[in-house]
Amino acid sequence: MLTRQFTETEADDLLRCICFKTGPPRYVGVEVEWLVHDLHDPRTPVSHHRLADAYDALRALPLRSALTVEPGGQLELSSLPATSLMACVDSVSADLTAVRTALRARDLTLTGLGQEPWQPPRRFLHDPRYDTMEAHFDRTGPAGRAMMCSSASVQVCLDAGHEEPGPLGYGRRWRLAHLLGAVLVAAFANSPYQEGRRTGLRSARQEVWTRIDPVRALAPPLEAEPRAAWAAHVLDAPVMCVRTPEGPWTAPEGLTFRDWLRTGVPRRPTREDLDYHLTTLFPPVRPRGHLELRMIDAQPGEDGWIVPLAVTTALFDDPAAAETAYRTVKSLAERAGSLAAPRNPLWADAARSGLADAELREAAQICFAAALDALPRLGATPEVHGAVAAFMDRYVARGLSPADDFAALAPGAALAPGKDHHS
Repeated sequence: MLTRQFTETEADDLLRCICFKTGPPRYVGVEVEWLVHDLHDPRTPVSHHRLADAYDALRALPLRSALTVEPGGQLELSSLPATSLMACVDSVSADLTAVRTALRARDLTLTGLGQEPWQPPRRFLHDPRYDTMEAHFDRTGPAGRAMMCSSASVQVCLDAGHEEPGPLGYGRRWRLAHLLGAVLVAAFANSPYQEGRRTGLRSARQEVWTRIDPVRALAPPLEAEPRAAWAAHVLDAPVMCVRTPEGPWTAPEGLTFRDWLRTGVPRRPTREDLDYHLTTLFPPVRPRGHLELRMIDAQPGEDGWIVPLAVTTALFDDPAAAETAYRTVKSLAERAGSLAAPRNPLWADAARSGLADAELREAAQICFAAALDALPRLGATPEVHGAVAAFMDRYVARGLSPADDFAALAPGAALAPGKDHHS
């Protein structure tokens, strides 16, 4: 570990520079997380040995996407930055085909749900990062373990946008992400069950994220300039762990990164410590040079993840669609109030009611229509356009979300082997 020391001012300047890299939107990426279940009975827990054996085989595949394993054994594929929506779709689709084939040979399958519906959280990975993370989250209850070990999402990654104002300006896109985020939660809600019981929520996953930590999963205030707000938020967030080369990492309670810089206790922090600290913050929109939208539940079906990727990309990167989306969701700002996402009433209603909420349904219908109009301009194929249109007809137009299909199953019922719950 490097030992270069730096000051609070240097840290603030660095955060403002690296977290919002402005310019014309050119790239798109996606991170798709999946629960891994037994192919024939998804309610049967998969042993650690079976998962380890399967992941060893997957790591040998010639994938373009980065393959990682989450703490509870969830599988994640993270695309390379792509120069178009279809380049991203094609690359990840090919990787998922290879992954599914390898898993099926071991009687395993990928399941697209935002939260594990049957089993309690259990940890597959044990290393200093996750040991310390678990200890930190346990201070505020069981939600942290549920987030770490039982949740899965579709995370859409888009460029921060232009420096100057306008539909594709980074300030507008930052605000759009936090207001449209609630609409995306509602439209793509897909986690009504948890540990074998119906939760009464369309997105139990989103509700779990609101409870993991008083600060760590919050957005900064939207009223402030994005760079300044995010830099202050990072520095004032509690440190999850102080890493040590040897021995267990420590999880200091109540120590913010700003305090750490000022006191130098238990040791002087470095630039590398700040970089690591950034990876322990989980707001619904995380600026990492680009914008990482983290609020969408994992989706059912082999290609269900493509719909939120296509809709979100269209609403951000097509100027006409971006203008329509921004005008539409601005009206939701008053309902969100002064509380930060995802702990404000708007986001809570999205997780609880999905598109049964009339105002969210109307916003989703306008935004999906704008996305459908924009997708041909972004080079989307008829298949992708058709998938979005089918999702709109099946769910958005009717005030439903994927959770409504799964919630209709009898308590304790299993998904059909190897199929999603929309078959």
